[in-house]
Amino acid sequence: MSLSNATTALSVNLNKVALVRNTRPLGIPSVLFAAALCLDAGAHGITVHPRPDERHIRPQDVHELSALLERDWPDAEFNIEGNPFHNLMDFVRELRPHQATFVPDSEDQPTSDHGWSFPADADRLRPLIAETRALGVRVSLFMDPEPDMMAAVKAIGADRVELYTEGYAASRDTSRADSVLRLYADTARAALAVGLEVNAGHDLSRDNLTPFLRAVPGVREVSIGHAFVADALELGYAAATREYLQRIAEAGRSAVRP
Repeated sequence: MSLSNATTALSVNLNKVALVRNTRPLGIPSVLFAAALCLDAGAHGITVHPRPDERHIRPQDVHELSALLERDWPDAEFNIEGNPFHNLMDFVRELRPHQATFVPDSEDQPTSDHGWSFPADADRLRPLIAETRALGVRVSLFMDPEPDMMAAVKAIGADRVELYTEGYAASRDTSRADSVLRLYADTARAALAVGLEVNAGHDLSRDNLTPFLRAVPGVREVSIGHAFVADALELGYAAATREYLQRIAEAGRSAVRP
């Protein structure tokens, strides 16, 4: 395997676009138009996290985005995130996205704030991972940066881990920054060593993306939503997309090899 972070894909999470739209019954801003602008500007994929309470992305959005990508951007990745014990599996079975990211959210959780734990979650996840992969859908598990957990993730059949990066973002400009970043790098190496691929997401931004990718080997994809949409409000979707792709390119020129 010859992975470097020069191969890192950008998947834009559109949840916050839907959140703004849902405050008024006008259908604006359009989630579909946002997706089209980002993909036209070079984004590699689209991520959505449809929660059961429909506070942002709604089922209709998921179906319409799936149809849009299949029709106009067949090479772009569609990543659907969510808890497989809530509503995620219905979308996976019907739409068969490129990737399903299993996240252990509770139904009333404001945002994702922790990863799966092993061996506690192994037995109940294993059959859903097997079903999802049998449908031709890649499975990524949302995980905290814990190197010792990576072998257990591989053992239950997942294809990838998505490293939960809020801890990294929160540690920036603190005395813990270097040690926290080393923990993410160690976790990525542990994942790669057992044959997993690595994604990352949560609180990544224009300011912290490049140093993360420089230090953490083999990151195949970053999923970025909150900071991206905040930047898009100021720069526009296309310009924000290009900014993030530039940050990825900068990291790739000096990326750590697995």
